[in-house]
Amino acid sequence: MKKHFLLAVCIFAVLVFAACGGKDSDVQGLEGFVWVAPGNYNMGSPGTESGRDSDETQHSVTLTKGFYMGKYQVTQELYQTVMATNPSYFSTANNREPAAGEAAMKRPVESVSWYSTLVFCNKLSALENLTPVYSISGSTDPSVWGEVPTSSDSTWDAVIMNSSANGYRLPTEAEWEYACRAGTTTAYNTGAEISDNTGWYSANSDSKTHEVGKKPANNWGLYDMHGNVWEWVWDWYGSGYYTADGAGTDPRGPTTGSFRVLRGGSWYSVAQYVRSAFRGELLPGRQGLLSWLPCGARVPLTKNRMPLRNAQDEASCDRLSGRTHRA
Repeated sequence: MKKHFLLAVCIFAVLVFAACGGKDSDVQGLEGFVWVAPGNYNMGSPGTESGRDSDETQHSVTLTKGFYMGKYQVTQELYQTVMATNPSYFSTANNREPAAGEAAMKRPVESVSWYSTLVFCNKLSALENLTPVYSISGSTDPSVWGEVPTSSDSTWDAVIMNSSANGYRLPTEAEWEYACRAGTTTAYNTGAEISDNTGWYSANSDSKTHEVGKKPANNWGLYDMHGNVWEWVWDWYGSGYYTADGAGTDPRGPTTGSFRVLRGGSWYSVAQYVRSAFRGELLPGRQGLLSWLPCGARVPLTKNRMPLRNAQDEASCDRLSGRTHRA
C-alpha cells in the first residue's frame, strides 16, 4: 500500500516495443529510435542509496534481445491520431495551456489506464501493418474486446502477449530500467543527485507536464526517462519478485497480481520517486482521476524491424517517434 496513494492518476507513457528475433549483424539505423543492445546490468538500488525502498533489491539481470527504443514519450498528438481521443488533463480542451514556447499537442498524453495501453499498442501495430502483440479472448482486434474496463477485469487481466509478433508492446520492467540507466549505476542517469537537467519533477515543473524532449537525453539518446509522466510497463507488481527464480534473465514479472508497475515518476513527484530504481504500482483499470498522477508511454521496436523503404515509411516512423515535433 506504500505507493498506491502516489499513483492515483496516470499519464500514458508506455514503452511500446515491437517483438521479433534477428541477428545483431542485421541491426540497421532507424530514424527517431535508439538502438538498445542486449546486455547485463544491476537492476534495483544498493542499500546505501538515499530514498530507496525495500522492493528495490539489487540483482543482476541479463537481457538477451536488443531493441529500438523511441526517443520520446508518446505525445497527445500521436495518441489522438491512433485512438481518436485525447484524455489528457493538461490539454487545451481543458483550458490548460503549455509552458511558453512549447507545443500543446507535443506534451505527453496522460490519464490513460494500463488496459488502454493494450488497445493503443494493437491499434498502432495495425496502422503500421505489423502483427499485433496482444490477444484477449482469442482476438487481437481491440474492436471486439468491448469497452475498456475502468476497474480490474479478469478477462483483460488474462491478456496474452505473443512474443513472436512484430507489433508494438509495453516494455518489461527490466527493459525499462535498463534503457533508463543507459549504462549508469547512480540513483539518476545524470548522477547520484538530482539536477535540473535530470527531468521534470516537483521542483522545476511549474506544476504541469512539458513538451517531450525539452530536457537533455540520457547517454543512449532517450528523453524524459526521469519525470514528466509515469510510464506503464508490462509487469505485474510483486514486492519480492526481484529475489524470485527467473528474475535474472529476460524477466517478465510475476505471473499474477493486482497492480501493474509504473516507472519514471512525473512532474508532480519528489526526487525520490523519479530515481531509476523506484517502482510504482497502480490498478490496471485506473486511468487517472487527479492531475498530479500522470501515466504515459514510449515506443520501442525490435532490432529486426524492416529498414525504411521509402519516404512514406520514413514519415510514418517520424510520426511515431516524435521527430516531427521539431523543425
